[in-house]
Amino acid sequence: MSYLFSSHYRAILFRRLWISLAKGEKKLGLPITESQIRAMQNCLEEIDFHKITEYEKELHHDVMAHIHAFGDLCPLAKPIIHLGATSTFVTDNADLIQLKEALTRILKKLHRVILLMTKLVKKHKAHPCVGFTHFQNAQPTTIGKRICLWLQDFLIDAKEWERLISSIPFLGAKGATGTQSSFLLLFNNNSHKIKKLEEFIAKEFGFTHILPISGQTYTRKLDVMILNALSSFAASSHKMATDIRLLAHEGEIMEGFGKSQVGSSAMPYKRNPIYSERICGISRFLMSLPQNTLQTLSTQWLERSLDDSSNKRITIPEAFLAADSILEILTNLLSRLVILPKVSLEHLKKQMPFLVMENILMKSTQKGESRQELHEALRQISQKIKGEKDPLKSLLSQVTSDPRFHLSPKEAKELLSIKSLIGRAPEQAEEFLKTFVKST
Repeated sequence: MSYLFSSHYRAILFRRLWISLAKGEKKLGLPITESQIRAMQNCLEEIDFHKITEYEKELHHDVMAHIHAFGDLCPLAKPIIHLGATSTFVTDNADLIQLKEALTRILKKLHRVILLMTKLVKKHKAHPCVGFTHFQNAQPTTIGKRICLWLQDFLIDAKEWERLISSIPFLGAKGATGTQSSFLLLFNNNSHKIKKLEEFIAKEFGFTHILPISGQTYTRKLDVMILNALSSFAASSHKMATDIRLLAHEGEIMEGFGKSQVGSSAMPYKRNPIYSERICGISRFLMSLPQNTLQTLSTQWLERSLDDSSNKRITIPEAFLAADSILEILTNLLSRLVILPKVSLEHLKKQMPFLVMENILMKSTQKGESRQELHEALRQISQKIKGEKDPLKSLLSQVTSDPRFHLSPKEAKELLSIKSLIGRAPEQAEEFLKTFVKST
């Protein structure tokens, strides 16, 4: 990912775009020779950044510095390099190529994360655990079902990335203000040839769509959409990592821990969820970046303003580097995650007097009593039994002796079944994998 946004790769893209432009123009009848194209191809990777820097100091224009440095290497082709184009022909088309390649790379890594999570769901789909709402004990679920909550968010992210990859357009050859007037002059007012030129270059770089309308640049709306998709993924990652941190505190999930790993310089027993914490930190940074693209989009004066360039050169690469880092950490975290179903089960059994109350409420309501009246009765009971030595025994005694609940001791004990408490969680997890993950 670092190389994809490096100066070297960008310089290569500029030159590939100029070569493609010349090939297309030659094919459509402009007086460009095969020798000129071959001359450019032969020095494609001979990049003298010292020379480029010297030109830029003199010209105060980065693209012109690249043009002159490239022309020095292939003087035969120098007269036709960048013919008819404006700077954004290379800068913006290169941006779009980089965006598409970067999304493709991180999508592959996200698929790897999804695969690791899928394996965990299969393994733990029926292992019960206490559910939490507001981080307070709530109706039981299963470990696998909980992982599905994280997985579903990542699947939504993957689908959005796939959509973006397939729909990112090429800017093409639009000219200084998007009117293509320079190309119209070159091709003697033949609009058909200009369209063919754009199609030729776009195809060479693997694009099936060409932006139909532009000023000098491609619409910065594309950057907003892509950064929003990356920040949405960061939010998914942050949510999952936060949950793991909370569950690590409960002792139900632990991160892998090296044989000689140190958790704290002061407290030798510490085993902190360092990878989850790192994911949260980088995710917060990534989630802050879309604001830059919104500001850039909203301040594109008329056909363009150049204050976007310096911002984009920081924001876009940093966003993808952050997303790539998160994915690498997620892969490491999930491949070494320690899940402790026995601890989860112990916690569930400890909370059983309170977790079973919803089942009691449903069963008694079926027998004709008022749901609201029974809810109030159970609320009062829950306050009384807190802190008792055997709260479960006290609960069962009170509900079976209260005629409003219509429950025999046998019926009440049947409601304690963990299988009934976790509802359809195991089936939901299995159905989710078959229906949604399999099709991804």
